[in-house]
Amino acid sequence: MTSVLDLAPVVPVVVIDDAADAVPLARALVSGGLPAIEVTLRTPAALDAIRAISAEVPDAVVGAGTVLTPDAVTGSVAAGSRFLVSPGWSERLIGSMRDSGVPFLPGVSTTSEVVTLLERGITELKFFPAEAAGGTAYLKSLGGPLPQARFCPTGGISAASAPSYLALPNVGCVGGSWMLPPDAIAARDWDRVEELARVAAGLRAV
Repeated sequence: MTSVLDLAPVVPVVVIDDAADAVPLARALVSGGLPAIEVTLRTPAALDAIRAISAEVPDAVVGAGTVLTPDAVTGSVAAGSRFLVSPGWSERLIGSMRDSGVPFLPGVSTTSEVVTLLERGITELKFFPAEAAGGTAYLKSLGGPLPQARFCPTGGISAASAPSYLALPNVGCVGGSWMLPPDAIAARDWDRVEELARVAAGLRAV
């Protein structure tokens, strides 16, 4: 599979409360040009949502986010997740994600974490929480001594700030949820989601 970081400039970070919304939501995102979809394991519906998207939206590359335990790794992959994302990492979690056989983005927020994971041959990382942890200035500073590390910054990023992140050579994509406004999801306004996704897919570095 192409690296998750290279599928699209934005990876939607999705919280699904009703699994029945998963397929139409995913179709709207894919139609808008955002094929990589991170479904966070924050709700009881998450694994059912991943299962439905994997089975019914073949053009989607669905992954699991907020992966915190080896059991979550196993369950996510069994449900059809094609990549895994965690907000942080431990040795046990890294081992489980490696053993899963699917790409993964462990979350980091410090230089020492990046160096530690680079030592283990892991070069693609989630930078979280991006805005709170130093934003573009921090990532730019990491680029000099650690150019081999590539990031998907997530956390507090908006349509307005995303292009500044995408301009950095060590950023492959950003994660965000601004194309999924709660009122649109509540109203099942998938046309609006598709249009917002199309705008996000067209974002370019500045």
